[in-house]
Amino acid sequence: MRKSLPFWVVIVICAVALVASSLLLVDYVRPAPVFCGAEGGCGVVKRTVFAYPLGIPTPLIGIGGFLAIGLAQLLPGRRARIAQAALAGIAGIVAAGLLVVQAMMKTVCPFCFVADLSSLVLLGLSVARLRREWDPPTPKRQLFAGLAVILLSVSAPIAVGMSKKAIPADVPPAIAEEMRKTPRGKITVIDFVDFECPFCRMTHADFGPLLAERKDKVRVVRKHVPLRMHPHATDAARAACCGEKLGKGEEMAEALFTTPPGELTPEGCEQLATKHGLDLARFKECFADPQTDARIRADGDTFRAAHGHGLPTIYIEGTKLEGAQEREVLQRTLDSAIRAL
Repeated sequence: MRKSLPFWVVIVICAVALVASSLLLVDYVRPAPVFCGAEGGCGVVKRTVFAYPLGIPTPLIGIGGFLAIGLAQLLPGRRARIAQAALAGIAGIVAAGLLVVQAMMKTVCPFCFVADLSSLVLLGLSVARLRREWDPPTPKRQLFAGLAVILLSVSAPIAVGMSKKAIPADVPPAIAEEMRKTPRGKITVIDFVDFECPFCRMTHADFGPLLAERKDKVRVVRKHVPLRMHPHATDAARAACCGEKLGKGEEMAEALFTTPPGELTPEGCEQLATKHGLDLARFKECFADPQTDARIRADGDTFRAAHGHGLPTIYIEGTKLEGAQEREVLQRTLDSAIRAL
């Protein structure tokens, strides 16, 4: 056990450095950062000349270096020990320089810091291995386990990062939160509506069929912003919320958009619910539930947090469309977002 301890310490430190470097690499190659904020320390360092030496992302160079150190740790003999110490020496010098750069810039890239600090620790451990002639443990199962840890430390973070949705930095947090809930392979459409609003109705007449044609690629989130100037808008919003709760959200929304505004009374909404197969008792209970009004208020808060000013306001995968939209604009924006999946 005592003989294998230095071996595993190096493997674990390499794994930590590889995870940090892999997470950074994901943010360097994705169109928008997944793990780091664009305006945080990672984003600041990414915009410097040190981010792409010779056009190569620094995290990729780091991954190569840490993999080489880890693999050298798996090999016995003096040559392996010398190679590991030399590699760790180069990594340590580079890491020290990058830490100085961050200090001069008065910023900290958390993942960079972890990788750089790991480089300095690995330098010390690699020199100690060379001087004390530490070799890896002889049982092959430990060597294979060490190799598995090293490879997983690269592949797992990259796989997770590439599967996550990359959200542009300029998307309001309230919209980004909804986008993160959308499963991979679909885009997010957030539609802020008032069912009495004539412009919302006009836009929906074109938008509804486009969404229906692409339903396998689109997750629609409808947020309700009933305006005070429309006497039946709040009742219609309640009906839409209850339709969603009882499993007929799209059917009720379509009915509410196409029913004459003067008929969107509580009684008129009940007739629509019955027509579309909803349990009337449960619908009426939901309609009167204070939680339904709380949901509508929360939707209004989201609208304001997303800097909404007028209706309709539609976010298609982070692209904001405000006011009545032509069918061509809606179709082009939808298809562009789907192609980018």
